[in-house]
Amino acid sequence: MNIQFRDLIENAPESPGIYRMYGVNNTLLYVGKAKNLANRLHQYIDISKLELHKQVMRTMVTRVEWETTATESDALLLEQKIIKTEKPKYNIMLTDGKMYPMLALTNHKYPRLLKFRGKISQRRDVYGPYPSVQALNETIKMIQKVCQIRTCTDGFMNNRTRPCLLYQIGRCSGPCTKNVPEYDDNVKLARRILTGDSEPIIAELSQQMKKFSDKMDFENAAILRDKISAMTNTSVRGIRRNPPYSQDSTEIKNWKQTVKDLQDWIGHPVTYAGVFDNSHLFGTNPVGAMITFGHDGFIKSGYRHFKLRDTARAGNDIAMMAEFIERAIKNNPELDLIIVDGGRAQWNIAHETAPNIPILGVTKGEVRNGDEHFIMPNGDEYRTMPKDSKLFLLLRRVRDEAHRFVITYHRTRRAKSMTGSCLDEIDGIGAVRKKLLLNHFGSVRGIMDADMAALMRVPGLGKSAAEKIYNHFH
Repeated sequence: MNIQFRDLIENAPESPGIYRMYGVNNTLLYVGKAKNLANRLHQYIDISKLELHKQVMRTMVTRVEWETTATESDALLLEQKIIKTEKPKYNIMLTDGKMYPMLALTNHKYPRLLKFRGKISQRRDVYGPYPSVQALNETIKMIQKVCQIRTCTDGFMNNRTRPCLLYQIGRCSGPCTKNVPEYDDNVKLARRILTGDSEPIIAELSQQMKKFSDKMDFENAAILRDKISAMTNTSVRGIRRNPPYSQDSTEIKNWKQTVKDLQDWIGHPVTYAGVFDNSHLFGTNPVGAMITFGHDGFIKSGYRHFKLRDTARAGNDIAMMAEFIERAIKNNPELDLIIVDGGRAQWNIAHETAPNIPILGVTKGEVRNGDEHFIMPNGDEYRTMPKDSKLFLLLRRVRDEAHRFVITYHRTRRAKSMTGSCLDEIDGIGAVRKKLLLNHFGSVRGIMDADMAALMRVPGLGKSAAEKIYNHFH
């Protein structure tokens, strides 16, 4: 029996994902998740080491299937979804929907933002699940800052005579003691954010902030700036905490051998490869990035960020790619392979910019992480690589590492530009003085409201700078 089961899992990939075990008549017996599918499935070979119910289930298995995911967290969420919808016989967890935390907006004149672990049918608008309580709490905190949705119980709300502390710190609009006509719009905005529509919202808020700034309405501009900052910073922290892959990932066990396979496949030696990607938001904050790798793994010392120098190319992915590759090969003459994330147009511009270096294109296809194909250095398209092969996983991994690297940089740049204060508009007020002012007054609003005497009390500021600041705001 062990030999038969070993045959069923012979080609299991060494990557995160979920696995399904089937019995006779195509009956789904069990669904599980794993950080490393191959390692996890091999634990089922020795039946004596399994729990009793799994020993029974294991003797009934006639087929095993698996589905890879980008991260272990993604596998966890996919496992929960399958268990709830398909209800495998031998899964004793998650069938009641109580394992992972979720968010809901209640059915009320002033809907409440609620976290829970109960059944989905008990709530009206449900979002999630979230892989951890920490991730859910960060989302709630961000929604409070941006949308000012209440989190208190109906009973607590109905018995208030004055707003609570959350209202005082700007995280609730205070519907407990006053009519809030904009509450419905805030709830609609919260729904958009919770369904993953953050990027367009940030763009819309940025446009509104600019309009207020142009009208010298700095108070409302600052409010929007803080909302944008809350959304952006939450995204950046999430990326840093849960990167798609880590250097210690077991997704590719024998990196050296897989790079040798890459060399044989493309017909060129690979000792120092660069992978490129771009990022921008409707042409704003255009940036690029290159990550590097070789036979021993990622070469972090070769990682590079690029700010677009030719602003006429902003928003044009092809033109931006040309500038970034041109700058990279000028400063990294040892590059012997360039991998670009994109289709034929990206491959063409890379080949034109670096004609003496082999170019490999990794296209996303219609479904990311599932429909990728490749443009070879000679220009031919290659579509038949097995999706669970180590070479495919290597190429997808380095492509996603470049994407992670550039997106993190882009969001950091965008957050920096969005949170830049009107102090930047004052000549002679640089980073050092701005820090002195913010440390002393606590906020830009405090600086704007300060009189000349208060400004003069800032240590190290000086009379001339104080006069410039006072005259700018008064």
